[in-house]
Amino acid sequence: MSGKLKKVRKAVLPVAGLGTRFLPATKAIPKEMLTVVDKPLIQYAVEECAASGITELIFVTGRHKSEIEDHFDFAPELEHFLEQRGKSEQARAVHDIGKGLKFSYTRQSEALGLGHAVLCAAELVGDEPFVVLLGDVIMDGKIPATRELVEIYEATGMGVIHVERVPKERVHLYGIIDAQPEKKTKWGDKVLRVKNLVEKPRPEVAPSNLAITGRYLLPPEIFDYIRTAKPGAIGEIQLTDGLCRVAEKNKLLACIYHGKTLDAGDKLGFLQANVELGLRDSKLGESFRQYLRGLKL
Repeated sequence: MSGKLKKVRKAVLPVAGLGTRFLPATKAIPKEMLTVVDKPLIQYAVEECAASGITELIFVTGRHKSEIEDHFDFAPELEHFLEQRGKSEQARAVHDIGKGLKFSYTRQSEALGLGHAVLCAAELVGDEPFVVLLGDVIMDGKIPATRELVEIYEATGMGVIHVERVPKERVHLYGIIDAQPEKKTKWGDKVLRVKNLVEKPRPEVAPSNLAITGRYLLPPEIFDYIRTAKPGAIGEIQLTDGLCRVAEKNKLLACIYHGKTLDAGDKLGFLQANVELGLRDSKLGESFRQYLRGLKL
């Protein structure tokens, strides 16, 4: 089967949001450019794509997002400046940002939901399977999260999303799946067949506590499903509606993520991501750990 499938080459990264949870910091700076340890938040998603064999990245942007484009562009003047001052390691770090990747940008003119943001990339994606990564979620596992989705797609030919278990009292914050074990797979009970999805259900009616994490591998026909989706109560078009249609066709799997999900989409999660990744940093980790132990709270 895998020889007949189109290769997954493209990723869509929706970055048009206003980042209101981080105001006033995001008044003039995109949320995606806020620094987690020593890299902008969005760079973690880009590096995940590169490590997963994705070569073309499509950013769905909005106004005041030019810093993202600048960050992944070449900066020969800066590289030369660093080399001249003997800072070769920093020069390489700057040069290698986005190395080997092709970047495209398209505009979401109105904040009409994640489904609409993905739809804005339809022309650039074309008739190919593609991945979607939410840039404020850092997936930290033994293998890149996107690569895991690609491997499942290559083995099954089906769309696949990552999910993780969340406390029942928090299901109203996520898209929740209704699923059953997928039989006879090499992944065992880690891979499920999705029957339905519900966006932010009340705990008492939630079909499970398996929440979508922010990584999706989708077939191109999802664009047609999103186009016909009806806007919700606040006028937004949800990606969940398109996913439901894929599930109706019996073509959607879910993979339970066994790594660490760092949701840096709000202030608390952002601080937690800095602490977790800071403690693991090869240069800063031990000093940072000693500092935290010495805090008198």
